[in-house]
Amino acid sequence: MENKKSAAGNIGRDRKKVGRAGRRKAPSGYGGVRPKKGLGQNFLIDEGVIDAIAGGCGADAGALVIEIGPGTGALTLPLTERAGFLAAVELDDSLIEPLRVKTFGAGNVKIIHEDILKLDIDSLISELKDEYKLESVRVVGNLPYYITTPIIMKLLEEAEGIDSITVMMQKEVADRISAEPGERLAGAITYSVHYYAEVSKVVDVPRECFYPVPNVDSEVLRLDIRKEPAVRTEDADFMFKCIKTGFSQRRKTLLNSLSAMEGTNKEKVAKALFASGIEENRRAETLSLAEFAKLADILREE
Repeated sequence: MENKKSAAGNIGRDRKKVGRAGRRKAPSGYGGVRPKKGLGQNFLIDEGVIDAIAGGCGADAGALVIEIGPGTGALTLPLTERAGFLAAVELDDSLIEPLRVKTFGAGNVKIIHEDILKLDIDSLISELKDEYKLESVRVVGNLPYYITTPIIMKLLEEAEGIDSITVMMQKEVADRISAEPGERLAGAITYSVHYYAEVSKVVDVPRECFYPVPNVDSEVLRLDIRKEPAVRTEDADFMFKCIKTGFSQRRKTLLNSLSAMEGTNKEKVAKALFASGIEENRRAETLSLAEFAKLADILREE
């Protein structure tokens, strides 16, 4: 963690210098490419952040690295130098050829023109791991803010064999994900991520580290996938349904919010809460992951 804090500190000290550049008249494009607002594109341009991500994502000679949203390729080349093989998945068709030109000569990279939310990641992992005899899988990405959660959940729920996910996201979202279940900042996404992974911070990223400069700061988190889920539950889907229902009306007590679920009522929820040792006046945000797992298992049997 000391190196990560050091990297964050260096970026913070350089913030003024980067910020002044960010206030100059914006060029027509970065790397010959004009960012597309509709795709949520903000290109990473800070070398310190790039080094922190490349060095902190776990990429090595035995790793298959899947980069989501390579953009202009600022992170792509440093990753090719560390990874056994790199698959860069980019949605924007105008960036595909520039990426191929930029990575020309690197024998361990494949540019894939696809929407990550539609891509069969399991098949891609199986194919490339077998072909290049790789041992681990690391996912890295600078995610568009508006689809951060869907991408993370797709990777956690659907993809087999991923060892870690290192992603850039809006700081507010990062704070919520890195909070512990039961803390004030926790949300439904907190419980989902912590069920599947251990969360650690890689680096803080001031807004001036991007072109164009966004309206918010960012943070890079690393999610190391657990070999076994954090808690045991009879039905993870039902547990997550309870969690989402509880947080959809987070100001209500669990007795009231969970009673709105199909197939339940106040009497059933009250019995389940009592059997779980949870007071009726508690709200979703106060429960630990283990408490939600126990409550969901009991409520499922009511």
